[in-house]
Amino acid sequence: MQKESQTYKIAPAERLASVSEYYFSKKLKEVAQMNAEGKDVISLGIGSPDMPPSKVTIETLCNNAHDPNGHGYQPYVGIPELRKGFAAWYQRWYGVELNPNTEIQPLIGSKEGILHVTLAFVNPGEQVLVPNPGYPTYTSLSKILGAEVISYDLKEEDGWMPDFEALEKMDLNRVKLMWTNYPNMPTGANATPELYERLVDFARRKNIVIVNDNPYSFILNEKPISILSVPGAKECCIEFNSMSKSHNMPGWRIGMLASNAEFVQWILKVKSNIDSGMFRAMQLAAATALEAEADWYEGNNHNYRGRRHLAGEIMKTLGCTYDENQVGMFLWGKIPASCKDVEELTEKVLHQARVFITPGFIFGSNGARFIRISLCCKDAKLAEALERIKKLS
Repeated sequence: MQKESQTYKIAPAERLASVSEYYFSKKLKEVAQMNAEGKDVISLGIGSPDMPPSKVTIETLCNNAHDPNGHGYQPYVGIPELRKGFAAWYQRWYGVELNPNTEIQPLIGSKEGILHVTLAFVNPGEQVLVPNPGYPTYTSLSKILGAEVISYDLKEEDGWMPDFEALEKMDLNRVKLMWTNYPNMPTGANATPELYERLVDFARRKNIVIVNDNPYSFILNEKPISILSVPGAKECCIEFNSMSKSHNMPGWRIGMLASNAEFVQWILKVKSNIDSGMFRAMQLAAATALEAEADWYEGNNHNYRGRRHLAGEIMKTLGCTYDENQVGMFLWGKIPASCKDVEELTEKVLHQARVFITPGFIFGSNGARFIRISLCCKDAKLAEALERIKKLS
């Protein structure tokens, strides 16, 4: 006699109610379906560099992948060659001295680092300051981990810089971290020494840790700077950096953070219980990539400058305005007053011109009248996207 099947009622963890699937995860499935139907969508959405790393970086990877002794587990702290490589890179380009043994932690990408840092510093119910507009993961991961997210405004009229007067008036007693991101994504606002000095002073006085996400400082930017260049910043700041953007290595998942030795040790305590060290050959190749000369970065930026011009023409065709002083690998533009809704515009461009452009609302309410165009697309495809958009009614 067959038993009646039992109906199981399994519910997801309550933390999932506070977040939704990542916008790009959902939207790129839609774009993939359109491509499967033969619609040939040009994606100007994600900032995934389409140019390769340097030739010597790839050669280092391949050569070391043949080492029969290089396939085992690697140290949680990263191999010495990579830590020293990051320290030398910070000294050369940012003028920041870091102890490679104690003040640098390699990461499997900085997105993962957001998880590690939040777990290391923030108890459930404590607060974190997140920029609006800003990288959505600052908000979503904080919520998943039980932190209370407090948004602080970045506004066009302020050059997308924090409003320190407004911050001073806030009740910050429960705030543990403040997320900052300069050069800024999505707005392209550049960092200044004065901004970093004010942030460090603010962190000290309010007993808050500033976490500065700094992956875009080598893209269309004449003078890369680090918050850690401010005297005393290591006492109250953590800085992320990533090889994804600066060295065309997004799929490699190699990033790092730098801070004082105690903060790094706290973060390592979390990280070592979550993931393991990266493949040795990849770490050695990353150390090689960090030795790039100025002409390599300039070659990269030569390509981005041409793409930036085409992205600007797309903005103008759509009636959008933008700040010419933006840096980084995106172009951020304000939609015309005649346009009721940014998503209405981006959906029209997607389904009629078959070009995917990111609506700014996904970065926060202050992005609701903006769009973002990625420069991670070949010139010919950008030019084709421009021609398609010109034909919109």
